[in-house]
Amino acid sequence: MDSRLQSFLARAEQVLARLEPLLPAVRAELDWNRSLAARWQRDGRSGFLQPLAVSLDLGLHDLLGIDAQREQLARNTRQFVAGLPANHALLWGARGTGKSSLVRALLAEHAAAGLRLIEIERDHLADLPRVVEQLARLPQRFVLFCDDLSFEAGEGDYRVLKSVLDGSLERAPDNVLLYATSNRRHLMPEKQSDNENWQMVDGELHPNEAVEDKIALSDRFGLWLSFYPFSQEHYLDVVRHWVEVQAASAGLRWQWSEALEKAAIRWALGRGNRNGRCAFQFARHWVGLQLLEQDA
Repeated sequence: MDSRLQSFLARAEQVLARLEPLLPAVRAELDWNRSLAARWQRDGRSGFLQPLAVSLDLGLHDLLGIDAQREQLARNTRQFVAGLPANHALLWGARGTGKSSLVRALLAEHAAAGLRLIEIERDHLADLPRVVEQLARLPQRFVLFCDDLSFEAGEGDYRVLKSVLDGSLERAPDNVLLYATSNRRHLMPEKQSDNENWQMVDGELHPNEAVEDKIALSDRFGLWLSFYPFSQEHYLDVVRHWVEVQAASAGLRWQWSEALEKAAIRWALGRGNRNGRCAFQFARHWVGLQLLEQDA
């Protein structure tokens, strides 16, 4: 082989070796018959769906004290899985009260019927048209799940998101639905001045129109479900449930007692909150402690 050709090929290999790390990785096509969930990952100017390993051990029966919300979203999801008209849903309210868990429990309930879950971050919702385009001709039913959708005061990108949601949701195929969770009903901080429509607020000639612009984003969701802080009785019911589940899994014999109840209450007081997440964490702590002492 000519020495000049050898030199050229050697240099070409060096250049390719330097460029290869900069090129996007070749992504295998996602097999939705084997994958139940995925997460949209931004990759430069584009993105891809990354398969997620999900556990289906959380059932609707594990979510106590939110019967009305559970039934409404379950009914909406059943309509969707059956190919009937259904609404995009906004789950809003106190943290740790089961909003995200409810969506994941519905995946476990309907995965065998073809329901799939795609997680997408708030900052990536501008990619919705790309995501929806990939799902349009697939036989499965897809819930796009955005956890903790909210905006801080002064952020203007909610207007961009509003237009993206308008375009993406109105033209979304029948097999795509959006479920979002938020700690705020209107996804934006609300001020007392927002209700003073008869005054000029911060120089705003028509403050009511500014308020309408803020809440218009949440209007993109046809179904609103409210979640409220737990009462002590509700909290203890959830503690009792998760202790029972954790203890049964570990083969631990136990009995509800006044000491256990007081320990659960102290656990919540130490965190300044009573909710389902707190109850689950206490159950793991208490069962683990009993097992540790049993082995000692």
